[in-house]
Amino acid sequence: MRRLSAALLAVGVFAGCGAELEPSSEPIAQQQAALTSTDVDVAPECQGILTFVNTASFQTLDLYLPSDVVSNLVARRTTSPFVSLADVSSVRLVAQARLEQLAGGARSQGFIGSSCVGVLDGLAVSTDDAAAIVSLVNTIDDSELHDVLPDAWNGAVNLLNARPFTSVQAISNTAGIGEVSLRSIRNSATLSRPFEALIAAANAAPVGHTGAYMARHFDWWQYVTTNGSYNYGGLVCFGLEPSSVPSGATVRPNLANAAEVRSAVNSALAIANRNNVIPSSVVSAGLANLDALTAGRSFKGCTFGYANDPWSGHSVSIFVDTVNGFSVLTDTYWAE
Repeated sequence: MRRLSAALLAVGVFAGCGAELEPSSEPIAQQQAALTSTDVDVAPECQGILTFVNTASFQTLDLYLPSDVVSNLVARRTTSPFVSLADVSSVRLVAQARLEQLAGGARSQGFIGSSCVGVLDGLAVSTDDAAAIVSLVNTIDDSELHDVLPDAWNGAVNLLNARPFTSVQAISNTAGIGEVSLRSIRNSATLSRPFEALIAAANAAPVGHTGAYMARHFDWWQYVTTNGSYNYGGLVCFGLEPSSVPSGATVRPNLANAAEVRSAVNSALAIANRNNVIPSSVVSAGLANLDALTAGRSFKGCTFGYANDPWSGHSVSIFVDTVNGFSVLTDTYWAE
């Protein structure tokens, strides 16, 4: 998906001697990726911003930036090409306003097209990422949004009070939302799509007397406290604030890790895919995505059982990343 390696190869040849590259002749539509899939600050559709700052002549950059800023950028790129917006921002006199000016210059010079929204809060956002961000913010539950923004409580509250939004710019402009917050929201909206595709396939699989349900975005508090009109037992929680532990829960001292999350998903998947109805490519891509997002992470959550009647039962596991709010729910069930 990423076109950075090719751009850096070109930059390595031309940046040091001050030559200016022409914008790619490849149609913008062919340069697009489905969604940003890794935690970077430049979407694939916006990579032209970096190409522009790495290759445009002093005279061209000077059309969009103060000369002293241009001098600093050109001096820096002679030693190594810029590989991210954070890298560009490390240059003296460059901040958010200069990044926006660079994006404007890149657009005017044909390095980016309409598929790149521009730079917001230090993040170069594509139109597809923007749509995913708006959709997530407009639909996410209160508990999950606060978990995605653990250090921006006021920002989360302001988003909840102001939605629905129609643009990513309006989300960026919301009080309490900055670089870390917008990037966290983007990551929550885009980075787990292969795993979400696996979840959708598993939930669509035929069920019999046993079945499984999984979710990526959900209100964990609502799920823990309202399920089970007939029976409720074995509630064990971990990593929750004392005020967030449901009544009657046993609190275990250790957080969950990646292995525990993967084990719960494997158990649900074994039931959902017992007839091998899910394409192997969807399974492998989804599990690889899950592994990448959970490796080395710690999770709060709960495990419990419940039943809606005497002739059925559910076993539920809920995991929420303690830092970025990445969440997974598995519910395996049986019925007579």
